[in-house]
Parts: sequence; structure tokens; C-alpha cells
Amino acid sequence: MVSVDDASIIRLYTNGKWFEILADAEKALEFRKGKNVSMSDILAVEHVYTDSRKGIQASEKVMETVFKTSDPIEVAKIIIEKGEIPLSKEYKAELREQKLRQIVSYISRNGVDPKTHYPHPPDRIRAALEEVKYHVDDSKDVNKQIDDAIKAIRPVLAIKFEAIELYCKIPAAEAAKSYSIINNFGKKLQEDWLSDGSLAVVIKMPAGMEEEFHHKMNALCHGEVETKILKRSDINE
Repeated sequence: MVSVDDASIIRLYTNGKWFEILADAEKALEFRKGKNVSMSDILAVEHVYTDSRKGIQASEKVMETVFKTSDPIEVAKIIIEKGEIPLSKEYKAELREQKLRQIVSYISRNGVDPKTHYPHPPDRIRAALEEVKYHVDDSKDVNKQIDDAIKAIRPVLAIKFEAIELYCKIPAAEAAKSYSIINNFGKKLQEDWLSDGSLAVVIKMPAGMEEEFHHKMNALCHGEVETKILKRSDINE
């Protein structure tokens, strides 16, 4: 449990009133993300306020009217889910870095250089984002920022998002073990068990993931795997 002195004020404005709780902002954010965090670890005190600085608590009647419950813990959950959570500069910077890594990883795994059909290394993508001064929003869902990031770097980095259909023949000894790798990399379009016990599959995956797929399959099959690109297409087809 965070102390009152160290707690942040998390606020929600609804029905013409402010409702506030004293809480650990970082743990509250984890709770909002769906992580299993106990409310006893989040709240400094189990009270809901209309003005926490003056110590004015919300009445049970008001909470019942606005939130359909007078239980301060349940009201606190609603305030955390929908309210304003203040975060430190250091924590915001950490969030931005995490989201930047996710954006870079997505672009590297799904995009390729149109001339070589090889993925751009993460460092090259990060450098392009820095060159165009792309700003990662710590409060915005990372999936909603990926398209903006891609648009931002196109003037300085040639990139294409394409999918490949890859034929892969796996030796009998490693065929069963290969399923987890195959399922992690793409959609299986075709599967055939051959007379010698080997497995032949056709997988559709982002072109940027081909190199990593080859690396893992070669490690599993000791270099005995056979692969061939059958088709290239736009990733959305």
C-alpha cells in the first residue's frame, strides 16, 4: 500500500462533479491495462473524495446516484478505468521507449526494402524515426500509432509491406516439433505428410519475418529444411 504522502490524485469528472482517489499511479495504470493488481496495493486509503486536498469525501448517496454503487472500492475501480492518471516524467519516458520498441519491431517484422525484399534492421528504422522527429505518445495505444509512424518515415526510408507464401519441407525426425514454430510465424495454407514421413507445408507470413523463420527452422532441423518462396503479395491481400 502506498502512503498518503506518496500517493497521486487520480480524478474523474462525471455528472458535473469531480471524484478523486489517493493511489499509486503506476500500479493504477497496470490495473487499467488488465494486470492482476490488488486494490489494497493501489489505494492509499479506501475513500472516494470530491476534494481530496480538503479531505471532503463523496457521500454514499452521491456515489450510488452516479456510479450505481456506494462501495468505495468499486467506485475507485471506475475512477481508475475512466479517470486521469498522473504519471512521473521518468515513467512517461519509459512508456514512450517501450512503445517505440514495439513500433520498430512491428515495422521490422512486417516491412521490407522494396528492392532487396529483406527487412530493414531495427536500428535503421529507429534512425529513420529520429530523422523525421517522430514523437511517440505515451498515452496513446501503440497500435494506433503504427500507421502514423509508417507514414512519417516513408519520405526517408523505402519500405513495402508484403506477405509471402513459403513452401517448407521438414524432415520426419523434426516434423512434429516444427508445429509450434510454424504456428507462431504465420497462417498454414497447406499441409501434406509425405511417404517418407517428412512434412510439407505452405505458410503465409509477413515477408519481414522470413529470415527469422529460416533461422529457427534451420536450428531445429540442423540445416536440413527445404524452403522456397511461391508468391509475394501485398500484406493486406
